[in-house]
Amino acid sequence: MMDQTSSLPVNAAIRAEPKQAETENLDLFTRTQQTIHTALQYLGCDEGMYELLKAPLRVLTVRIPVKMDDGSVKVFTGYRAQHNDAVGPTKGGVRFHPDVTEDEVKALSMWMSIKCGLTNLPYGGGKGGIQCDPRSMSFRELERLSRGYVRAISQLVGPTKDIPAPDVFTNSQVMAWMMDEYSRIREFDSPGFITGKPLVLGGSQGRESSTALGVTIVLKEAAKLAGIPVEGSRVIIQGFGNAGSFLAKFLHDAGAKVVGIADAVGALYNEDGLDIDHLLDRRDSFGTVTNLFPNRITNAELLTMPCDILVPAAIENQITEANAGQIEARIVVEAANGPTTAKATDMLTDRGIMLVPDVLASAGGVVVSYFEWVQNNQGYYWSEEEVNRKLTDLLTASFHQVYQTAQTKRVNMRLSAYIVGLRRMTEAVKWRGWV
Repeated sequence: MMDQTSSLPVNAAIRAEPKQAETENLDLFTRTQQTIHTALQYLGCDEGMYELLKAPLRVLTVRIPVKMDDGSVKVFTGYRAQHNDAVGPTKGGVRFHPDVTEDEVKALSMWMSIKCGLTNLPYGGGKGGIQCDPRSMSFRELERLSRGYVRAISQLVGPTKDIPAPDVFTNSQVMAWMMDEYSRIREFDSPGFITGKPLVLGGSQGRESSTALGVTIVLKEAAKLAGIPVEGSRVIIQGFGNAGSFLAKFLHDAGAKVVGIADAVGALYNEDGLDIDHLLDRRDSFGTVTNLFPNRITNAELLTMPCDILVPAAIENQITEANAGQIEARIVVEAANGPTTAKATDMLTDRGIMLVPDVLASAGGVVVSYFEWVQNNQGYYWSEEEVNRKLTDLLTASFHQVYQTAQTKRVNMRLSAYIVGLRRMTEAVKWRGWV
C-alpha cells in the first residue's frame, strides 16, 4: 500500500477544469462557475442544481452619499451578494477597495459558500464591498461611509439573515461602526449582526489572527504529507497585510526561515531569512514596509525565487500561465482569494507541486467568525486557547477530508475542495425542494 507522501504526485495528471482556450481566463466569476459546474458533475447533480448555484440568489447594489471633510458630497457604489441560504444565513466579509466590482463580490460570495461547506458551518456564502480607496480617506470619512453602507443594506442583513465581517482594508473599528449603526436602526444592541468586532463589543478572542492561524494549520498538514519539516523550511509570503504579517510571525516562531515577503510597493528577499520582528515593528497600518528598503525587488520576481513553501497572500491572478513554470516551491498555499489561475493550477499540479486552494487555506477567518456569532448568541465567551483548539481540530479534519477526496476521486486539491464544500449545500437544496 502506497504511503501518503509517495502518493502525492498521483494527482499530477488530473485537472480541476478542462483546458481553456488560447487566452487564459483571468475572470474570477467565470472561473468559479466552471469549477462549481465540474464539482457538481462529480456529485451527480443535474443541470438544475448548477443553474441555481452558478450565481448568487440576491445581489444588492447601493449608492452611498458621504459628506467629505472639505464639505463636498461624494457618492460611493457598494454591493452585497448572498449566494445561497439553503443551509442557513449567509456569511461573509465587506471589503473597501477601489477595484471592487459586482462580479468580484458575486464570486467571493460563492467561495464563502464553499468555505462554509468545507468546515461544516451552518451558513451559506455572502460578500460585500465598496468602491473606495480608504488610504486616501480620513477617519471620519471612513466612519460616515461605513454607517452609510449599513443603512443602505439594513433590510437584507441581520443575525439570522446575513452576517458581515472584515475583509480587505476593513478592520475591527469599521465593524464597530457598522454594528453601532445597525443597533441604532433596530433599536436594540445587536452584536450578532457582525463579526470581527473589538473584544469589548462582543468580539472573539483569536479573531484578528484567525485567517493566518488557519493558513498555518493547513500549511503544516501539507508539509507533513510532503515530508517537509516546517522548522528550517524556506517560506515566501507575498502580502504583508493582516493575514500575511500574522502568518510570517507564526511561521517565524515555529522555526521556519521566512526568506521573502511582499507588499503593494515591492518585495524583500534574503536567502538567509528576514528579520520578521523588525519588519512587523516598522510596517504601517496598511501592511507597507518595503518602501523603507532600497534593495527591494518586484512582487513578480519574488514569486519565482527559491523556496520550499510559497504563500500568495495578496491579490488574485498572481500565479498564471506566464510564471507557473518558474515557481520553485514544493508547496503553494493560497492565503489570498484566487491567486492562481486555472491554467497555472494545471501546470503546478503537472509538476507535482501540491497546491492547497484558497477556499481551504483561508477558511480560518470564517470559522472563528462563526465562533464569535455563537458566543454572541449564547452570551458566553471562550478563551483564546479554546478558540484556537477548536479551530485547529476543525481545519485539520477539513484538510484531510479534502486530501482524501482528492486521492479517492483522482482530482487535484482545488476541485476536491469544491466537491466537499458543495455537498452539504446540494443536500439542503434538495431537502427544501428547490431543485
